[in-house]
Amino acid sequence: MSAYRTENASPVIRGTTDVYLIVGDPVEQVKAPEIFNRVFAQTGVDAVLVPAQVAPAQLENFVRTVLGAGNIKGLWVAIPHKAPITQWLDRCTDLGRLAGAVNGVRREADGSLTGGLFDGEGLKGALRFHGTSATGRRVLVLGAGGGAAAIAASLALGDDAAAEIALFDPVPGKAEAVAARIRAGSATPVRAVASSDPAGFSLVVHASPLGMKAGDPLPLDVSRLDADAELIDILMKNQPTPLVRAVRARGLNAWAGFEMLIQQAPLYLEFFGFHDAAARVRADAGFLREQIYPPELLREVSPAG
Repeated sequence: MSAYRTENASPVIRGTTDVYLIVGDPVEQVKAPEIFNRVFAQTGVDAVLVPAQVAPAQLENFVRTVLGAGNIKGLWVAIPHKAPITQWLDRCTDLGRLAGAVNGVRREADGSLTGGLFDGEGLKGALRFHGTSATGRRVLVLGAGGGAAAIAASLALGDDAAAEIALFDPVPGKAEAVAARIRAGSATPVRAVASSDPAGFSLVVHASPLGMKAGDPLPLDVSRLDADAELIDILMKNQPTPLVRAVRARGLNAWAGFEMLIQQAPLYLEFFGFHDAAARVRADAGFLREQIYPPELLREVSPAG
């Protein structure tokens, strides 16, 4: 059980409240408002995070308009906007440039826009939390959108880098474009592959939209997973997904994507200048797990479980 209080956890919205938006299409699956509004309330930050469903064709106008409002300080960015939004930024972090995607946008005092990227670092933190890592392993990333690119970029960098990264996406050329960009900025072999066949990979990261809708097919043939393979499904909806359940039915390790968001929380908070809140979440994130994990998965990660 977390040491944080869970009562009276809703933010109080005042005329002084700073507003942040999470933009996506769809947005019904996003968990960030639950996470960060709880953090704001528990740590005394006068801010609120609100979801906004924005179609791709409306994104540029939306970004330029809403970030002109004095009390709207920044954006969280969800699918499918993580890559397209970069074209309207004045700058972004090195990791964002490598991946060609961001999932946070901050308006600076001079009105310019800075992008940050935390998905991949969150995934690496989630793997550590679950007692494993991508270090020295052959990794298959399913998907080539902004989240997948972020994950591949993070796994390609650092002393804990993967041995090899393969990306699969059914859209012709999409995975190769991501792979080429990351290859140019890292020493890790990164390539596109022609199928989602997981054979030969010891870590599989599912970062495609499959599984968000009931009746979606599985994104891979679970019977083809190696006997020592592990899988993490970054979807925030319908967890544990049919994919996670099918992999576990084979007796293999498979995890939902919730911990990736938990591990990103301090990075987001620091990016937006909430350093004290970031430190408190790093010290104790149990109250966030209680907030977003479904009971059957919370039991697996709680100390009492």
